[in-house]
Amino acid sequence: MSDNYPFNDDNKTQENYNSSSFIYENNSSPKKPNNHTALKAVAFVLCMAIVGGGSVQMYKYMSEDKIPVSDFEEESSETSRASLQQSLPDSSKTEAPEELRDIPSLIDIASRSDAKYLPDIVDTIMPSVVGVASTFEYTPEVTYNPWGMWGGGGFSNPEPQEIQATGTGIVMSDDGYIITNAHVIYDDSEYKCGEAMEVSVVFSDETEHDAKIIAYDTETDIAVLKVNETGLTPAEFGNSEDLRVGELVIAVGNPLGFELFGSVTSGIVSAKNRQIDINEKSMTLIQTDAAINSGNSGGPLLNSAGQVIGINSAKISSNYGSASVEGLCFAIPINDAKVIIDDLINYKYVKGRPQIGISSVDVTESVSRYYDIPLGVYVQSVQEGGAGDLAGIKKGDVIIDIDGEAITTADELNKIKNTHKAGETITLTVTRAGQDIKIDVILQEANSNKGVPFTDETSTNDN
Repeated sequence: MSDNYPFNDDNKTQENYNSSSFIYENNSSPKKPNNHTALKAVAFVLCMAIVGGGSVQMYKYMSEDKIPVSDFEEESSETSRASLQQSLPDSSKTEAPEELRDIPSLIDIASRSDAKYLPDIVDTIMPSVVGVASTFEYTPEVTYNPWGMWGGGGFSNPEPQEIQATGTGIVMSDDGYIITNAHVIYDDSEYKCGEAMEVSVVFSDETEHDAKIIAYDTETDIAVLKVNETGLTPAEFGNSEDLRVGELVIAVGNPLGFELFGSVTSGIVSAKNRQIDINEKSMTLIQTDAAINSGNSGGPLLNSAGQVIGINSAKISSNYGSASVEGLCFAIPINDAKVIIDDLINYKYVKGRPQIGISSVDVTESVSRYYDIPLGVYVQSVQEGGAGDLAGIKKGDVIIDIDGEAITTADELNKIKNTHKAGETITLTVTRAGQDIKIDVILQEANSNKGVPFTDETSTNDN
């Protein structure tokens, strides 16, 4: 690993780094490359609508009052000159009233004591902001055509398709390590493409380089990439614990793709440590009203000193139920991300994640009635030598309780299990042959080789 890696415990003394219905927002729900002509056309039509509307109103005004165009133009010119002369201040009125001179601007009252000029912050961060382009392979579902060729009917045989997604990344070391969101390079949306086949990185000087996926963690939505380059400009990382609600923050990224590369938005910290659920995963995030849009995922959220204090990740969609919402955007605190990034680089997975070592499926009400078993988590298989196996859990057991709390789904089981660490003990209550049995399980460490944790979102769950 690079000696210049900023989150390595051995390098915490470096001056440039301080030691101390939600949706992910990028273009990485993969989609086919789109033509931006439509966007330009909308802008053109809007301009035409504004100009056209003004023309209609002017025509109506002149028609009703029967004012000749030449008279209107002359009168308008004289009126404009008179108004301009009246509005021009003399030398004695060039300064604001004394009582208004000491009122600070919003930027002043929201900035840190060590704040820098915003243009200087942007100039400094731009070489450290990259665009991330991911290529996925997607195979459409097999469908049945009742007509088929010559009316005989038959199943389709779809060919795999390549689809692309874009996001943003942050250069974290001069030898090529880059941070981004896991969902930029790993798709678990409706397409279920999985890991990207190819990833490339575009720098602010428009150079493009192939990138290698080092590891990623979908639970925390963090991924680490590597390009084979040296002499890069790493971002300066700050301390997200120092943030205050109301403090000025700046977001940089590539909304809607690379045509708007390096777009800069600003806002304030709306909340710290906001607990939200994204795709059934509980996350603790920074809430901000700095605009984050599709394509911004993985980009930096900066404080007014120009330090990265968050990784932009998600926003609430513009239509949330019956309400229309704006300005509800979220970033991963950089202090939380540092621990994950360290593990992903050093071990290729997040250390300390607890695992029981079983595969399971939820017992629904209909299954419960049909088989006369209780609602709970049905154990389909037990990993040999795993924590569950060593504790005595068997195939066919139905887990109905963990640490004294009743559960009916694997999601509830894992939510409690994940409050523990590997090596700690949990107590499960299982139903076996009509008998309830308490079993103490010493949790083992989950060590997925890509940092992708065992998930509970499919019909079969690994716990």
